[in-house]
Amino acid sequence: MTGPFLHVVGARPNFPKAAPVLHALRDRGQDQLLVHTGQHYDDAMSRVFLDELGIPHPDRNLAVGSGTHAVQTAATMVRLEEVFTETRPRTVVVYGDVNSTVAAALVAAKLHIPVAHVEAGLRSFDRTMPEEINRLVTDQLSDVLLATSADAIDHLTHEGVPEERTHLVGNPMIDTLLANLDRADNDAARATHGLTGDYAVATMHRPANVDTPDRAQAVVATLHGIADQVDVVLPLHPRARPTLTAAGVTDHPRVHVIEPRPYLEFIGLVRGARLVVTDSGGIQEETTVLGVPCLTLRPNTERPVTITHGTNRLVTFDDVLDHAQDVLAVPRAQTWPVPPLWDGKAGQRIADVLVGT
Repeated sequence: MTGPFLHVVGARPNFPKAAPVLHALRDRGQDQLLVHTGQHYDDAMSRVFLDELGIPHPDRNLAVGSGTHAVQTAATMVRLEEVFTETRPRTVVVYGDVNSTVAAALVAAKLHIPVAHVEAGLRSFDRTMPEEINRLVTDQLSDVLLATSADAIDHLTHEGVPEERTHLVGNPMIDTLLANLDRADNDAARATHGLTGDYAVATMHRPANVDTPDRAQAVVATLHGIADQVDVVLPLHPRARPTLTAAGVTDHPRVHVIEPRPYLEFIGLVRGARLVVTDSGGIQEETTVLGVPCLTLRPNTERPVTITHGTNRLVTFDDVLDHAQDVLAVPRAQTWPVPPLWDGKAGQRIADVLVGT
């Protein structure tokens, strides 16, 4: 087939997933285009990641910016339609579950361009999460579904996706983690943030946790409770900053609120933490490989393999402090399970599938 592989990225979690695929296809001599929709648009959320991970600067930056889900998705679709019509890609490759992902899948499907979805089949079974809607729609529109774990393949099978379209390839985000681990210096991260003893890392940005004052107050009470036991480093997502700040997150002297960090610095912080408290998906995966205990403050996870084959557990506001105390009471484990095919070679397997389709 003629035309390039066209990769669509738009938000910070996409970049470490895309990097191994871009590198593997480059090594196979394939023509590629990288389109950044600009869903995350400041340097800390995008350009620094591209530079650190050795990703070529995008061929197109659509500069969509922020907005409601409808506004952001619609603007992305309009601009992607122009790009796809002009470049006629061989395959559009999309990543994860952000608005840019579903927008690209919709546009490509209507232009009869094949879609490959990296990280297909993940399900939280919670349709109040916008990411879940994006996953469901993208998978139904995709021609090639590239799954990180066996449970994702099972979900796709139950939804009627033909077996020949699904491929268990492993987790490209873990490729990026393992490839850069030697550069993620915990000592340097500690020095940057003045951390001399044990500490926890926290990330909070899900609407269910930060969009209302009552929930924000519960999150802040949780973080303060953990800070009573150990320092807490909180890279604060822009969408969470207003409500958590209003709820008093900075009032505890051992809560260190910082801006979102570049990839290597953040991984350096996480790898040395005694504990991570999060509502993010990707951090559940990274802590699983790093062996860092992770408490996920959500009623569900689309990554259950991080519980069955990792260090993650689901917690509630009622029991999170008890779980944190239990974790901090014992040394970190020296060995831990890791999911199958999370071995640093997912990008190569994905490239093999894409080139063969």
